[in-house]
Amino acid sequence: MNNFKDKKIVIFTTLLIEKSPQALPLGAACIASSVKNNFLTKDICDVKLVSFCKEDSEFIENSLTEDTSAEYIAEKLLKLNPDVVGFSIFVWNRIILEKVAKILQSKSIKTICGGPEVTARPYSFVDFDKIISGEGESKVVSAVYELITGKKHRTFEEIQSQLISKQLTQSENVLGKKSTLEEVENLKSGTEDLCYLTTPYLDGTLDPAQYGGVLWELARGCPFKCSYCYESKGEKNVRQFPMERIEKELDFFAKKKVSQVFVLDPTYNANKKRALELIDKIAQKTPNTFYYFEARAEFIDKQLAKAFTKIPCALQIGLQSANENVLKLVNRPFNKTQFVKNINYLNEFGVVFGLDVIYGLPGESLKGFKESIDFAMTLYPNNLETFCLSVLPGTDLYDKAKDLKLTFDENPPYHIIQTEKISPKELKQAEKISKGCTIFYNNGRAVPWFNTMCKTLRIKPSAFFEKFFEYICSEEKFSKLISVENCKHKEIEKVQIQFIKKIFTEKNLSKLIPVIVDIVLLNGAISRKIDTGISEIVELNYPPEYIDSEYSLDLYFFEKNVKKRKNSFSTENI
Repeated sequence: MNNFKDKKIVIFTTLLIEKSPQALPLGAACIASSVKNNFLTKDICDVKLVSFCKEDSEFIENSLTEDTSAEYIAEKLLKLNPDVVGFSIFVWNRIILEKVAKILQSKSIKTICGGPEVTARPYSFVDFDKIISGEGESKVVSAVYELITGKKHRTFEEIQSQLISKQLTQSENVLGKKSTLEEVENLKSGTEDLCYLTTPYLDGTLDPAQYGGVLWELARGCPFKCSYCYESKGEKNVRQFPMERIEKELDFFAKKKVSQVFVLDPTYNANKKRALELIDKIAQKTPNTFYYFEARAEFIDKQLAKAFTKIPCALQIGLQSANENVLKLVNRPFNKTQFVKNINYLNEFGVVFGLDVIYGLPGESLKGFKESIDFAMTLYPNNLETFCLSVLPGTDLYDKAKDLKLTFDENPPYHIIQTEKISPKELKQAEKISKGCTIFYNNGRAVPWFNTMCKTLRIKPSAFFEKFFEYICSEEKFSKLISVENCKHKEIEKVQIQFIKKIFTEKNLSKLIPVIVDIVLLNGAISRKIDTGISEIVELNYPPEYIDSEYSLDLYFFEKNVKKRKNSFSTENI
């Protein structure tokens, strides 16, 4: 047993980008859980998890800069009198957390850093006492032990010897599993044996109530090696957490009445048999919880699409580009015909899904990005997430950037600046399309009627998004939409209607304005009722039963054949 009179305070912290279950500090929590439960450290330290968020009122109301943010975080941490602080570092928080670490070190506090940014370029982190690359649960345990005891880091053979001599092989983790020498063996390879990892939910490190939901890890690794992803250099395999752990966590989610779960796995459906088994367990244990999955279209078939209807859920699927040659340059297989076929299975069964598209990929022009947007919209995604390419250090793309003639920002978040196919000016244009899509389509909940509207206007979605963004930039009164993309839907809807009236008038389609406005208003009111549960009354030009029917798929037919009838419609009974 360690002869420590008082336990040392060890804090694990991070700076989150937003307030969301999707941004919950899972990485830091997993490390904290490991340190608080491991036989080496559990008796010598008091472990705390402390996270901060860029959307916290202190950051927003005080307009904190990088320096003042660092000072604020350091001040909060210092009040807890830590002996050791571990930082979970990502592209969005690196600069601030490095500044925090310097402040803490000036107060003689030991620091550890880990996370994706550290793994990518460990040599670039010089202001920390311990630098952890790769999976960190076991490595951080050893680092904390060394920092607290002041002893030299022991060899793995010495740890094994102590395990045997002190008969600590029977210590239990929160799952009731017995710790064995396999844990120590895993330290050698730098890869954790998932069977022996503790879960931060079951040991109380993470409370779902604080975050409005859960970020859930079912496996580690990815069978694909897309060159822009951190996984591009990893082993091409997927390690799965044991089903026993998963079932215990599901029971915990049910007990806590967790409302939503974001599944962290990059390819949930990589193993169809396991995916189907998990859906059945989810349906049995947490039938009222909403799940978000990341999936690959290549692995979706009719059986799997139908299975997703058993639970409340949504899928997010990476398209990235509709150009097969572009995707080859980033080592991403793509068969457009198969992609469409499999996505149609989701539409056939009414499964909610979204698509991802990246602009600035090597080999793709502005025209190509627009074509990817237009293609994606033909598939009727529930949302279309668009991103600027980041050339992340530690990825295959980063290593090949010179050969591919990519110019990018050397500082986080490493956004692309120029390629052979797209200029800085064109990237700005792509950004406008991206923001227009986010505000009008995603936040504006335009899914039910967007394609009908574009077809009527004879305008491509990418051109529409660009025009819309230029429109809201042209008037100061719309600036809130640009700076706060997640503002209330009703505010976005008002601007949508104003722009729709403008563009329909310019196209000499004024007679169709009452029809499209009714469609927007009715669908908006219904979506808000589903979202908030709050009823409202909407004033319409046409009977709601016709607006909410197949007649609305053809605006010309609707205007010609449905008689106007002013009425008030309440969403109370929806």
